[in-house]
Parts: sequence; structure tokens; C-alpha cells
Amino acid sequence: MNLRALRAFVEVVRQGGFSQAAEVVSLTQSSVSKAVRTLEDELGAPLFNRLGHRNELTAAGEIVYRRAQVLLAESNDLVAEINDLRGLKRGQLRIGLPPVGCGVLFAAMFATYRRRYPDIEIELTEYGSKKLRGCLEAGEIDLAALLLPTDEGFDFQPVRNEPLMAVLPMNHPLARRKRIDFTDLADSPFILFEAGFALNAKILAACERKGVTPKVTARSGQIDFIVDLVSAGLGVAFLPRMLAHMHQPTGIALIPLDEPHTDWHIALAWRASAHLPPAARAWLDLAKEMAHSE
Repeated sequence: MNLRALRAFVEVVRQGGFSQAAEVVSLTQSSVSKAVRTLEDELGAPLFNRLGHRNELTAAGEIVYRRAQVLLAESNDLVAEINDLRGLKRGQLRIGLPPVGCGVLFAAMFATYRRRYPDIEIELTEYGSKKLRGCLEAGEIDLAALLLPTDEGFDFQPVRNEPLMAVLPMNHPLARRKRIDFTDLADSPFILFEAGFALNAKILAACERKGVTPKVTARSGQIDFIVDLVSAGLGVAFLPRMLAHMHQPTGIALIPLDEPHTDWHIALAWRASAHLPPAARAWLDLAKEMAHSE
């Protein structure tokens, strides 16, 4: 059965006439009439009772109209899915990641994604969370890895939640504590990340809640360098547990930070009003799949 003929028939019903339907489907009136006659010949039953200038559906016409709408909707869905598949062959993944932790969390995902979708062009942007939010709002990227909570207007899919650890030199007076909070560390100099890193905001907000004004002695965007500064006795730092254990040389103590609302809870975020391209949806699906496999 010809879908084009079905579409012409449906529009005759919707528009209330053959000439009106012809305008909608971009055919001549005679072509629409021929399409309907072809359907009637195929089905062996009239679809319309032609009453002067009016056309009323027959019982067979009612059935065909109801079924045709379903078939045409399925056809549209099929075309949309095929277009999505083509998109995964020719599309682009525009993603923004923060320097902190992105290698640990996403390197394996990039390898798997590349293997599955070898023709997708990956455009990677690396900034701190504040700048990534701006890129996302401006539509310069489709997805960004951000710390929760995200801004209003963003939807998100959680990726990983890690508590913060205090990173202290072994000769620090508190290096043997089981847990530690910012009140305990009020007299210790802090080594923070560079400006624009969302983790800083969490740390400073927690200090403010405790009435602690930290003395910031150094800033860096490199975890290894921050740990080296701690090892040299310059101050204390704070890292997500997963990253802290990966960057733990001798002479460093890692102590769980006993502070609420300071977890490193990272998620993939996108503009709620945006249409996510197939390449971005595939990345979200992969992230969920890999999270479930851990």
C-alpha cells in the first residue's frame, strides 16, 4: 500500500476536500483523486460517499482513516530513527570537561565512544566549571561535566559522587586524625585550585558556614603540583577521594573531610530547552551504561 496515497487520503479527510488536500500535499487535485481511487481499488471498497460537493467517510473509510494515521506516524518515526542513525555516522559531539578528574572519569568513555562511532567528530572544550556553564548557556557546547547542584535551566545526568579528602603532609599535627573539618584546619594555610574551579566555591562556602576564614597560600590547576606543594609543607589541600588515592605519594596523609555539602558530585549537564543531537544522546547513554557496569 502506497504511503503517499494514504497521506493524500488522510489530508482529504482533514482538510474537508480534494482541492484543499492537494495544496497541503503539493499535488494536483486530479493526482489526489487518483490516489484515493487507487486505494479504493486496492481495498475493494469505497472510502467516501460523494454527496454533491461533500464527501463523507464510509464505514471502510473510517477504518482506513484510523489505521492510516497510525501507519503514517510509524513511518515518520522510522524516518526520524534512520536520520538519528545517520547522525551518529556524520555528527559532532561538542562536550566540555573540567581539567580536574576528567581523565579518570572519561578517558575510557572516549575510547569506547570512538570505537562505536568512529566517524563522529569530537570537539572537546576544557575549562573550569564557571566557564563551562557559560559555554553551555551560549550553545557553544551540547554537554558539560559540572559539579552539582547545577544552574536553573539545566537538565543533568549524574556521573560520580565522591567525598572530599583533606591532603596533609605527614608531619602535620592533625595527620593522624580519623576525620577532620574546617574548624580543625582554621590555622593551616590552604592550597586551592585556580579561580573558576567549582570545587573552590564548595570549600569556601563550607568554611564560611563554620566561621573560618582560610589563609590561601597557593593556587594551581594541576593536581600533581598541588600534592607536591602539600608534600613540601606549604599547606593543606582538598581532593575528591578517587583522585586523592591516585595522587598519593609517600609523606602525604589523606583524611576524610567531615563537612556536609562538600562532595564532588559530578554530572553531565545540558540546556533544558535544547534539542540534544544524536551524538550527545549516545554519550549520555554510554555514561549510564558504564556507570552501571562498575
